[in-house]
Amino acid sequence: MHNNFYFLRQLSAELGNILKDSVVSECFSQNKDELIIRFETRAKSFFIKASLRSDFSCLCFPADFNRARKNSIDLFSELIGQKVTGIQQYENERCFSLIFSDHYKLLFKLHGNRANLILFHNTEAINLFRNHLTADQEIDLNTLNRSIDFSKEAFLKNQDRLKQHYFTFGKVVWQHLDQQNFNTLSTDEQWHQLQDLHQQLEKPNYYITLLDDQLVLSMVAVGEVQKRFTNPLEALHEFFTQYAIHHGFEQEKQQALTKLRTQLKNGEAYLTKTSAKLKEIEADDHYKIWADLIMANLHMVKMGMDKIVLPDFYHENKPIEIKLKKELNAQKNAEVFYRKSKNHHIEIQKLKEALAKKEAECATLHQYMKEIAQIESLKELRKFMDSSRLTAVAVKKQVPLPYHETEYNGFKIWVGKNARQNDELTLHFTYKEDLWLHAKDVAGSHVVVKYQSGKKFPKDVVERAAQLAAFNSKRKNDSLCPVVFTPKKFVRKRKGDPPGSVIVEKEEVILVEPKP
Repeated sequence: MHNNFYFLRQLSAELGNILKDSVVSECFSQNKDELIIRFETRAKSFFIKASLRSDFSCLCFPADFNRARKNSIDLFSELIGQKVTGIQQYENERCFSLIFSDHYKLLFKLHGNRANLILFHNTEAINLFRNHLTADQEIDLNTLNRSIDFSKEAFLKNQDRLKQHYFTFGKVVWQHLDQQNFNTLSTDEQWHQLQDLHQQLEKPNYYITLLDDQLVLSMVAVGEVQKRFTNPLEALHEFFTQYAIHHGFEQEKQQALTKLRTQLKNGEAYLTKTSAKLKEIEADDHYKIWADLIMANLHMVKMGMDKIVLPDFYHENKPIEIKLKKELNAQKNAEVFYRKSKNHHIEIQKLKEALAKKEAECATLHQYMKEIAQIESLKELRKFMDSSRLTAVAVKKQVPLPYHETEYNGFKIWVGKNARQNDELTLHFTYKEDLWLHAKDVAGSHVVVKYQSGKKFPKDVVERAAQLAAFNSKRKNDSLCPVVFTPKKFVRKRKGDPPGSVIVEKEEVILVEPKP
């Protein structure tokens, strides 16, 4: 009911008193489907936060709002500096407009999943907040007012379609009437009850209530009332806050239950599959039977035989074919089958242990689901999730950097770790104006001195970097080593060259002593 005409009429009147002669100083968005408008009044700044998600559209009025430094975009720039000259509530419609100087109007169209903010200049829609609702460009402000006949004659005429006739009442009001046994009353009693209700909506109180397990803002006392208000701005702001908490709690609760259901389903599927496998394995212990039959008929089994048929005294002496290893004698073949039989029993034991463990896990999941279903607050839910170790913590795997870093006289110097990481350093971690160094004509580390805007590379810094390049090369034990240096923009890698190999197009050479 927070977007109901009767509520918006009270809200827009209160906003009109606050925003009269205020000036828009900011209008921006930093979250999808959310717009923040900042007004400068004589007393202090006033904020309207419009959250226009498809599943929940609502206004709220934070006392302060700190704009994010990143991922924030200015919108409706035409309104910056514009003065609020008035507010217009459209009759029997879930819309109102803020009226500005220079013939601008900002329409708040609060139509559920089609809610939008539309900026008009004169009578033309020039900007939409939710651009995909293209039909809003065709809105005619002069046709938004709608009339309802509240006469008794109209009531009697529409006796069979009262919900359609009194379309502004909305779902919550009709639920309230149902609880008052409206449908069982006589026609006159219904008429008088509607009159009383209409008067109540003209001068209402506001209730945050739990109705059918949903948090709603109502102008009639219905459901499980949580809080009562007399000011529509306070009521709406508190409702938005409580809804966000309640919705967030329900969402996290359902996510937790869904995750547990999935785990339970997978666990039960594992139990079914593994139980069937265990039953099959337990019924098939032919390796031990084969070994026993061979040992009972040693004289019949000769080396070089790849199979033999023996009477199975476990099954009424029915003949059974046993495959043999030709290179083994009878006793060795029996030993092979006894060993396989032992492994067979080990497998059975492991399967039984796995089944017992999985059954315990499923029992625990059932218990977790039962306990979570009874939790009634977000704080309690998170505490339970943490204590039960159900909270999934994503551990970001740290990728090691391809260089060692040192600093000399305020300049960062990076030294590649190996051939592949030399490529990574030079190709992906450097700027074109960085200074690149390498021991001349021998294998070694790529060395980079990071560029600082407006500064030249001091001679002593270049010399120190060259010493590192010499020390991290095949010439580390030489008394002197030539080192090439050049801006990184003159270093390139050809396709197919081995790791660490590059082409230097322009270079200078410095002779230094290798030093770590």
